[in-house]
Amino acid sequence: MPDDAGRTFDKNKLPSRHVTEGAEHAPHRSYYYAMGLSEEQIHQPFVGVATCWNEAAPCNIALSRQAQSVKVGVDAKGGTPREFTTITVTDGIAMGHQGMKSSLVSREVIADSVELTMRGHCYDALVGLAGCDKSLPGMMMVMLRLNVPSVFMYGGTILPGRFKGRDVTVVDVFEGVGQHAAGNMSDEDLHELECVACPSAGSCGGQFTANTMACVSEAIGLALPGSAGAPAPYESRDEYAKASGEAVMALLAANLRPRDIVTRAALENAAKVVAATGGSTNAGLHLPAMAHEAGIEFELEDVTRIFKETPYIADLKPGGRYVAKDLFDVGGVPIVIKTLLDAGILDGSCLTVTGKTLAENHADIVFPGDQDVVRPASSPITPTGGVVGLKGSLAPEGAIVKVAGMTTLTFEGPARCFDCEEDAFTAVVEDRIKEGEVIIIRYEGPRGGPGMREMLSTTAALYGRGLGDKVALITDGRFSGATRGFCIGHVGPEAALGGPIGLIKDGDVIRIDAEAGTLDVDISAEELAARRDAWAPRNTDYQSGALWKYAQLVGPAHKGAVTHPGAAAETHMYADI
Repeated sequence: MPDDAGRTFDKNKLPSRHVTEGAEHAPHRSYYYAMGLSEEQIHQPFVGVATCWNEAAPCNIALSRQAQSVKVGVDAKGGTPREFTTITVTDGIAMGHQGMKSSLVSREVIADSVELTMRGHCYDALVGLAGCDKSLPGMMMVMLRLNVPSVFMYGGTILPGRFKGRDVTVVDVFEGVGQHAAGNMSDEDLHELECVACPSAGSCGGQFTANTMACVSEAIGLALPGSAGAPAPYESRDEYAKASGEAVMALLAANLRPRDIVTRAALENAAKVVAATGGSTNAGLHLPAMAHEAGIEFELEDVTRIFKETPYIADLKPGGRYVAKDLFDVGGVPIVIKTLLDAGILDGSCLTVTGKTLAENHADIVFPGDQDVVRPASSPITPTGGVVGLKGSLAPEGAIVKVAGMTTLTFEGPARCFDCEEDAFTAVVEDRIKEGEVIIIRYEGPRGGPGMREMLSTTAALYGRGLGDKVALITDGRFSGATRGFCIGHVGPEAALGGPIGLIKDGDVIRIDAEAGTLDVDISAEELAARRDAWAPRNTDYQSGALWKYAQLVGPAHKGAVTHPGAAAETHMYADI
């Protein structure tokens, strides 16, 4: 069936032949007639249009609108779009209570559910739209898992709120809770702040996890150039959505697949853009998980090595001054990519969903000189990335910390240990944390949580109480991309596996050096071994259901906290059925 560009699609070579071609598939075709498809549409390629639309949060609320434009683009180029939705867990609402255990698990459920929908209905290609933090990597992971021609599109950032003459984001509200607890913010001001902080649809506005992974989508080549930038309410997003639908049909005609695009060099490009923008530490979890789906070994240590070699150039919250809309206003992700290409930092030869290379896509981009949101790579804010990897006796498998905006990169102090986030948060709001302490929150790892919760409620409360730069916090869980300060996550091995973080005691001296990349506890190897011999595993309260299942399957954080063997174990891939 030729499209309007003269492309011909041979259905007998596509997965959808199993539900549309031949007399034996008359029953299958009858279902499509029931939904109003014409005979011509039934015999065109089937393109899954997957979104994480729901009414859980502003991150997702605009995705259904954008999906309709994707479908227009698919239809215009000779495809038959089939829209479906999957779940999301919204971190801003799940944060600070047991619901946060569901967040990282949702990444796997998103990937698994899209996989099952595509497999069950034999769709030939995929356009995926996502808004909340875990939905972006989840959607890109399944593209790599299925390896059918695919285009990713971000749903867009939220507009900044205004409070007392300044731009604010949801992080200001989290920090306001701490200020309120300390008596530094009135009931009235906190209520006014919560009412104005999130004024539109879209994902959280700083360089938090959603915007970080949106930058990754462009840098890694799975999204159209510029598609990550426009805020969710802007109608220009609909044009990018239509173009994404058109692009996936061109990829299908060319048989250009995600694993042709996401190579090791592309993963390195993505890590460099994360570092350059002061992005979320969660990229250290999601990039290895995406690599795993493509059969590429690319672990936390690989990510943090790249971070250490990459200049930090984008002055974005939480460590900097600007929000995602400000980046969009000066040119968006393409100007970050452009200056890094010009400096020889990115590999411009990597293929992208345009069918062109990264360098070709950005050849005509002019880096704007009349702005200070993004510095030229030749004149960075700091010469190394905004995120740093750590290793040492407290973290033999590694850990990660965001240092963007920080001036002091070393810390030493006595441990103050908590076995869950709630206990630590209560200690903060009740003013039981002392300056100079190193707060340890453990048994919050992938298996031990289960679910590897983020700690934004606690870190934000510390800043609200004025302790943000006077203490450090270390966890085998995670931190929100919105977290700032000396907050170290992903410590491995996790406490539930007998890692050193589960063996330390109150008063043990912890030494952190983000310049040298070390994280150590000042006790002897002999004492650590004796404590390990006396240690016993703990049971969680999650002994059935999805969280139990996740805990049985999940691997370590430094490998991406993945739950299946990945492409390296494949005997065949879906795209070739």
